[in-house]
Amino acid sequence: MSVKDQNTADAFATSWNNLPEGSVYTYAQFEEWLQPISKNDVTNKTVLELGCGNGSLLCHLPAWEPKFITGVDLGASVLSCEKNLSQTGVKNYKIEQQDLTTYSSAGHDVVYCIGVLHHLKEPIEGLKSVVKNTKSGGRFHCWVYAKEGNAVIIYIVDPIRKVVSNLPWWFTKYLVALPLVVPYFLYAKLISTSSIFKSLPLYNYSCWISQREFHFFHHVAFDQLVTPQTDYISKQTIENWLASFPDVDQKSTYIIFRNGNSWKFGGAKK
Repeated sequence: MSVKDQNTADAFATSWNNLPEGSVYTYAQFEEWLQPISKNDVTNKTVLELGCGNGSLLCHLPAWEPKFITGVDLGASVLSCEKNLSQTGVKNYKIEQQDLTTYSSAGHDVVYCIGVLHHLKEPIEGLKSVVKNTKSGGRFHCWVYAKEGNAVIIYIVDPIRKVVSNLPWWFTKYLVALPLVVPYFLYAKLISTSSIFKSLPLYNYSCWISQREFHFFHHVAFDQLVTPQTDYISKQTIENWLASFPDVDQKSTYIIFRNGNSWKFGGAKK
């Protein structure tokens, strides 16, 4: 994030710094979010996460035995990230509070950016940083909200976000996100019980999130509502982004539709 994204970084820091210690994600969620990158791609390699939040993904990374871990975030969530990483027992890491869009390093073998680009005022600047900080021969991987499959969110939830993101965080978390997520929690738990509901909105996503408990639903709802900036990215936009990098091996690129409402994409640096 850049200085112009400071309000967004501060909002997310409020979200991440008011969570219990440790990761909010299960190891299975971490593993699925990073696919097609796997342990084989990470073992004994240097890894960079741009937009690390409280380290909920980084906390699982030591299981893949990387050579060194670096986490970067503009917000004060780096305080929680540092604490959470230290509690894993891993020593080969550093957490930096910097603007991810201008962050510069000697390069890393694997660079990933999960759930961040769509919150930047200029998402392409974030992707440029992802590619720039990937070594020649290294891999990069991103995840963003999709324009496709998110009509309910775009036309119902997003207008609410534009209002409540200007309110005190505790009001948004407990007096808006909490009552709003209750009916969705019940909806997700119901429709995930049978494929007969597969034509209903957010079916695939609901099947994914229904595996988790209510407090995770609440966290996700608050996370969506607290930010002042959110975009929904089309597949065509991602295709254009990837094609614009002459130093990316175009044969290595991929775009994967995830849970019917988001995109995973990435590739390799020449």
